[in-house]
Order: sequence, then structure tokens, then C-alpha cells
Amino acid sequence: MRAYLISFLFISFFSLNCFSKDLKIEKVEPMFWWVDMKNPSLQLLIHGDNISEYDVSVNYAGVRIDDIIKTDMPNYLFVNLMIKQGTKAGHFDINFSLDGKTKASYQYELKERRENSAKRIGFNESDVMYLLMPDRFANGNPNNDSVEKLTDKFDRENPDGRHGGDIQGMINHLDYLKELGVTAIWSTPLMEDNQPTVSYHTYAITDYYHIDARYGNNDDYARLSAEAKKRGIKIVMDVVTNHCGSAHWWMNDLPTKDWVHTFPEYTNSNHRKSTTNDPYVSKTDYDKNFNGWFDTSMPDLNQKNDFLVTYFAQNTIWWIEYADLGGIRIDTYPYNDKHGMAVICKSIMDEYPNMNIVGESWLETPAEIAYWQKGSLNHDGFNSELPSVMDFSLFFAMPKAFNEKEGWSEGLIRLYNSLALDYLYADPYNLLIFAENHDTDHIMSTFEGDIDKYKQLMTFLATTRGIPQLYVGTEILLEGKKSDGDGVMRIDFPGGWEGDERNAFTAEGRTEKENEAFDFLKNLLNWRKENPVIHTGKLMHYIPEHNTYVYFRSNEDKTVMVVINKNEKEQDLKLNRFEESMKQFSSGTDVLSGKTYDFSNGSISLAPNTSVILELK
Repeated sequence: MRAYLISFLFISFFSLNCFSKDLKIEKVEPMFWWVDMKNPSLQLLIHGDNISEYDVSVNYAGVRIDDIIKTDMPNYLFVNLMIKQGTKAGHFDINFSLDGKTKASYQYELKERRENSAKRIGFNESDVMYLLMPDRFANGNPNNDSVEKLTDKFDRENPDGRHGGDIQGMINHLDYLKELGVTAIWSTPLMEDNQPTVSYHTYAITDYYHIDARYGNNDDYARLSAEAKKRGIKIVMDVVTNHCGSAHWWMNDLPTKDWVHTFPEYTNSNHRKSTTNDPYVSKTDYDKNFNGWFDTSMPDLNQKNDFLVTYFAQNTIWWIEYADLGGIRIDTYPYNDKHGMAVICKSIMDEYPNMNIVGESWLETPAEIAYWQKGSLNHDGFNSELPSVMDFSLFFAMPKAFNEKEGWSEGLIRLYNSLALDYLYADPYNLLIFAENHDTDHIMSTFEGDIDKYKQLMTFLATTRGIPQLYVGTEILLEGKKSDGDGVMRIDFPGGWEGDERNAFTAEGRTEKENEAFDFLKNLLNWRKENPVIHTGKLMHYIPEHNTYVYFRSNEDKTVMVVINKNEKEQDLKLNRFEESMKQFSSGTDVLSGKTYDFSNGSISLAPNTSVILELK
């Protein structure tokens, strides 16, 4: 009897202890929000042990709970708040109670928005975008090269290791980018990637609300944006919605059972994005593209889950508002569920009507790429709500156009043929155009160091329709081939680290050839910046003949004639064929050389392997 009584008292004491133990709130995302957003609804993801057993309440003027949703996972609640227009910024408690007794509180903050935040202008045709990988650009703060809580440590000798580039390194070289003529910076993801190896690219995100500590912190990112804005440069954030990292905190305890796509055994994506529109596609092939994992370390997220869709819409809006961003780039766009992504894009654009979002659309033909741009006339009536896409069709054409000898479908005709299919796009001027990026060979490896081809390509990239995107090192002729390995190809920018043999951020640290390339591009881009005719002017081009491509950009104020000459010898260009575009003009001055060309003789002489940009008069 005594033993029974002792046992009973022990169990009762233990039960009372557990019952009285305070609830620990592990996560509330987003951590804070803003008043007077156009969409008054806010979904909070709340994580804590058995939190679904608790009641939730708030008491703050203008804020009410619209719904509390329990999922099939006991450690999560989704709480939908309604924040009335005119609600004052401030703090309030979210209370969690059991049997009428408060067991925990979370202090939530509503902030004031920046002035004219909703009217912010995203990147557009007037911009030149510069893509960089922060880990490989510049190390501004060696103290954060390795971080105790993050697994992958500094190892600059390892091509696939962390090299120490960071946000401070980017800030330190904003003046360099301004001098070059850059007006927007797209950085590969900066959010935390706590994978044990090869985390430098940061595409396996493990926390969507925190900057990776090896780059800095959230405040550093906001400071980067503010410093860039002072120099007329917009910051474009790389967002990854298709997959997260396998080390993401929620992978140990998913918010819902269908938060990620699972199979009886590991299933990789077949990477067959053509299944999107294939009229004969099998369900198994279709599902494998969209639901298979991008990589063993990258779980595939389910954009058919409404909670996840809202999570990413809010997360992107949170970063735009927090860091005063000038645009969004969405990774691996055609791997996502298209309907879920349309909801995300529309939510962002409804909040910021002048924002721009570009989706990575690694597809070969304009018909496939155009499907993903908002407003395209698609066979199934689908509207992506995605304003811009990456023009991979033109990307594939460019290296060949300048490397090949002329033929019926070779050489410069490739550029013409690609642009001739622009009728498929809802807005061909709002396409991101590029010759290289972090997943491709450096263009100068393709050109084997030929600076004439470089100048011709840069001339085309800066003057045709679309938004030019450069890749870090383009301006100094950096080389690197993907076949050597991603880490080898993604080389460190020379001079970004203390003790580097040379500093290519300065003229003194560049070779004569590198300075020639830098100065050429600098003059070209800064001229482009000041000439709206190149941003939105009408494009008219003429079929390339005799290794020469001629096209015009024109608006009410100006007409510009661009001539790209690939001939090995001096070329006499007859002008009568272009009368439709230049009949009222008698001369043109080359913005690159300053030379004036007289049209009175009916022809102009072009130096071999060169290009001219003529402002017509």
C-alpha cells in the first residue's frame, strides 16, 4: 500500500510539473510585419511542442484573428491575422493558453512602412544588371569567414569550399560597379545555407528569414541596399521556392505532411521541363519533373500546398519591404507548380505594381520560354503573372553567332532568327538577356580570349531589346569553363581578398588588355544609361548579309544605328537597303570612337571585326 501511495504521489507530482511547464515558442514567421499593406491579411507560421493544443488570442486595436488552422502535424499552428488599414505601428502580445490559463506569449511588432514603399520601381529596360556570387566576389569582413553554428567552414583552397566573400565586400566595391555603369545587382542567394558541404552557392536554403552569418546579417543586407540606392543601383534578390536545403530546420518536423514531395524511395527530377506543354506527356514523366527532387540535398517543395504558397509570397514581400529591394529573381522557375507560383507572383505584384520579377527559364526555344511570361497567349489559357523571364534562346544563339562562320543558319543570322520570334512574348522588351552566368562557361573561354568578339557581343547585348545582364568578371575578361567543375568555374575576383597578387578592381591592377575591355564596357554602359532610345525605343533590324548585322533603335527624339561587322577585312556598307530607317538622316556619330560618318556617298567604310553605334543626325 505504501509503495502504491509513493508511486501515485510521484506520478501526480510529475504530471503537475509537466502541466505547469511553460510552452516554448520555437518559431514565428514572419517575425514582424508592417501596417497599411495593401493586403490586410497575414498568415503566421507558429512552431512549438504540441502547440496545436493551445488557444490563441490577441488584443490590439485594428488587429483580429480571422482563423486558427491546425494541420496534421501537432507542433504547428497557422494563425491568420487581419490588420485593418490605419492600424498604428507598435507591439502586441500573441497569447497561447490552455484551459483558460496563459502558458506563453510572443511579442509581435507591426512597423511603419517606408514612404512611397508601394510605389517603388523595380528593375526595367533602363537597367544593366550585374550578377555576382558573394562568396567569390570580395571578402570585406574576415571575422565571419567561419561561423561556429554553421557547418561548412572557410577553405579557400577548396574550389567547392567557402572562400569568405560577403556583404561587406559587396558594399566596399559599389563605387567600382557604379563606375562601370551597373544600375542593378543580382546576387545569388544570401539566405542561410547550412548544408555540410558545397554551401557557397547558397541555393540549398536552410532559413528563409535570415541572411547566412558568413555573409553578415539582415541589417548588413539592408545596409547594402541603402548604400547601393545612394549610387543609383537596385538590389535584386535571388529567391528559391522550388526546393530548400535538406538541413532546413523544418525538415525534422514538417509543417504539414505534404509540405515536400515524397516518394517510396528517393526520386530525382528528370529535369524535363518540356513536360509542361507536351500534349502527349505521361503523368509519371510530368510528376517526375515537377515533384522530383532537384538534388539529394534539395527537398522538393510542394507549391500545391496553400500554406506554403502564402509562406513564400509573404517571405518575398517581407524581404522587399525590409531591405527596400528593386527586384526579384526566382530560381528554377519551370520546376515549380505553375498555379502556385502564379499566386505568389500576383501577390507580390499586387503589393508593388511597379516591381519586376524575373524567372529562370532554362529552355531552348522562344515558344517554351514565352509560356512563362505574364500575358502570353498560351494554348491552355495559363497566365503565369510573372513579368519577366530569362531569354535562354538568345543566350544559346549569342556565342555561336560570334564564333561561327556565316552560313544559311549560322553566324549572325542566329541573332536575327531568335529575335524574329519575339511575337511569341507578351513583352519582349522586358526579358533578361545575357551571354553568361554562374551556371555556364565564361564567354571569354568560349571566345578563347578574342577581345574583338567580346566588343561585338557587348555592343549587341547593350543595344538590342531587353535588359542586359553581365556576370562578374565579364568586364575584365575572366575565363573559366563549366567542364572544369562549378567551383573552379566560379573563381574569386582578383583583388577581393587581402593579400591577392593583384587588384583588378583598380586600373593599376589590371592588364592592358583588361583595361581595354573595362574601358570599352564602361563607356558603352554609361552611354546606354543616359539614352532612353535604347531602353524602350522601337527595334527594327535587317537580315544579316556579308557577315554584317544592322539594326536601329528609335523613338520620337532619337534614332541609333548599330552595325556589327564580323569581316576580317574592311567592309564597304551600302546604305540604300536601310533607307526605311535612315532616309531623313545625313550623318551619324559613333558613340564608341567619336568618329562621324557621312552618308552622302551612299555607303560607309567599316574597319574589320568591329562594331559601331551611330547617333543619327
